[in-house]
Amino acid sequence: MMRKEVMVLIAEDDEGHATLIKKNLKRAGILNELIHFHDGQEVLDYLFRRGDGPGREPGKSYLLLLDIRMPKVDGIEVLRQVKADPELKKVPVIMITTTDDPREVERCHSLGCSNYVTKPIDYDKFVKAIRQLGLFLMVVEVPVINGTAEKL
Repeated sequence: MMRKEVMVLIAEDDEGHATLIKKNLKRAGILNELIHFHDGQEVLDYLFRRGDGPGREPGKSYLLLLDIRMPKVDGIEVLRQVKADPELKKVPVIMITTTDDPREVERCHSLGCSNYVTKPIDYDKFVKAIRQLGLFLMVVEVPVINGTAEKL
């Protein structure tokens, strides 16, 4: 079971996919607080504490589930900015996308993503992929931003 302190950030513009991700993470036993962002700009504003909206809190652990194809700022640019920041680069980022283009997968890994999940068009496969992601999240170490690593 993931510890409550790890905040799971979901950057996904497709409302249906976001709902599926949330539901299936819960079914996999991930009961952490989930925050949903509808585009790349929203998640960047949150992580970098820009604008009037809520921002990340120091001393917390974050994990980012990041869709590649989003409006305003795409997932690859979000990943690039997060991994270029000395503190935020500790945040594990799991890319979620509809493509398994090996060049895109390679690009995400070279920018520093922790994992890459392909959204199958097939509903059952998507549910299975998110459940597997839930199991993965139970065993990975997520570092605290401005702090030390903690077991989920």
